[in-house]
Amino acid sequence: MATTAVSHPSPEDKRHGSHNESPNLYKCSECDKEFRFHTHLKRHMRSHTGEKPYSCEQCSKQFSELSTLKKHMRTHTGEKPYKCAVCSRRFTTSGHLKTHKRTHTGEKPYSCEQCSKQFSELSTLKRHMRTHTGEKPYRCAECSKQFSDLSTLKAHMRTHTGEKPYKCAVCSRRFTTSGHLKSHMRSHTGEKPYSCEQCSKQFSHLSTLKTHMRTHTGEAPYRCEECGKQCRELGNLRTHMRTHTGEKPYGCDVCNRRYRTQSHLKTHKRTHSGEKPYCCNVCSMSFGYQNALKSHMRTHTGEKPYNCEECGRQFRELSNLKVHMRTHTDEKPYRCEECSRQFRRYDDLKLHIRTHTGEKPYKCKECSKQFSRLGDLKTHMRTHTGEKPYKCEKCSRQFRQLNQLKAHMRTHTGEKPYRCEECSRQFSQLQHLKKHIQVHTGEKPHKCDVCNKRCSTISNLKIHKRTHTGEKPYCCDMCSKSFSHQNSLKKHMRTHTGEKPYKCEKCSNSSGSCLACKITCELTARLKKTHRIRE
Repeated sequence: MATTAVSHPSPEDKRHGSHNESPNLYKCSECDKEFRFHTHLKRHMRSHTGEKPYSCEQCSKQFSELSTLKKHMRTHTGEKPYKCAVCSRRFTTSGHLKTHKRTHTGEKPYSCEQCSKQFSELSTLKRHMRTHTGEKPYRCAECSKQFSDLSTLKAHMRTHTGEKPYKCAVCSRRFTTSGHLKSHMRSHTGEKPYSCEQCSKQFSHLSTLKTHMRTHTGEAPYRCEECGKQCRELGNLRTHMRTHTGEKPYGCDVCNRRYRTQSHLKTHKRTHSGEKPYCCNVCSMSFGYQNALKSHMRTHTGEKPYNCEECGRQFRELSNLKVHMRTHTDEKPYRCEECSRQFRRYDDLKLHIRTHTGEKPYKCKECSKQFSRLGDLKTHMRTHTGEKPYKCEKCSRQFRQLNQLKAHMRTHTGEKPYRCEECSRQFSQLQHLKKHIQVHTGEKPHKCDVCNKRCSTISNLKIHKRTHTGEKPYCCDMCSKSFSHQNSLKKHMRTHTGEKPYKCEKCSNSSGSCLACKITCELTARLKKTHRIRE
């Protein structure tokens, strides 16, 4: 490479102190940069040639300048000759000390021409400028990913090499960057140096504070290109995108079930380990995840923080409010692929699918009976334990299920909320209405496998089958006579008690001696029973 010298001074000029209008300069032929001294030009030329003639004897690292090698040697010797007069911190170079002093003075001499942001270091300004230019000059040789600064590239390279040079002195956990180690150390010290100006909540990480601030501003800068959903955090957007791609990168090593997020996998693993690390301090009940504990605590406090704007109903959990809102919008987003039936809740769809697959994953340990729903198994278990936790406040009668108690309460209130659309007859229970509707439709869905007789209800089919089996499960306590129908037993019992509950409306005779009235009453009763005649 050629170099050009400009206006070299003569000895006479030096003696008399005379000089040209422009200083004596040495010009680089590669980039036209000019230098006052030839040695400076020589050093500069190495930036073009890549020559590094100075080598470290300790680690063989090479340098283009001797002064840089000397500075580097201090990393091996530990020498830090430059001391801060304010905080006594020591540095390997005078430049580092000079930069450090600005943390005390607050001086920021380097200003961005684009956005006027100021910086204490020139290198930081240069890195910042790349946010405006989009320049990413540092490329990873492994995966071709590009970075705006060298330090980020170096940290990224460790994802390929697996190197984690920064070790926690407390728990020995290792990290790829010193920044990650610093953040981690706060989990031991409890330090939370970043405080929210709105609500005074404190955080151990600046990034967490920035994310938290969006709860006040409502900002959600990360938008899904598929469905338009906006997220406060980039990580949340990435997780959300998996709902579109179907990607589930986290697999359970026990049952091979896969999850979209690592936290979901961690929670799932507790179903195998039985671990329940979150404990209620009121009733000592334990939970596998923190949100379950938070929801549970509201059963003690009575708190219902989620309010429906349509009807004012309140809920303990946001998910329950969202499901409830669908009762107003009539939205049913979950569709069965077999029969196209739609559901408001995903759990309801899962339960429904078992009606197609026949799956009954919940098994009774006492009698091996299987159920498609856990709630049904719990209710069934009470037939073994005899437990009846639901008690009527009117008559103290107890029930195994809450819906049984609710239905029973209508016998006291007289409420009949279920109305037949054909004849306007009302019923206290939905199942009674369903049975009644079969009178209008003529539907008899239950068939006897012996004689092919069809019945409108399964209970009627069971009673009919006793005509084939000869079973008589209803026994009189007085004379041991047995009956196949409960109603037959009730009628028989009146022969012992002498009870005559039916009185003739024509002659007020209850003895049964009025033959004409007896025939008329029996015919009326049969007509009412057969044709469902109402008075």
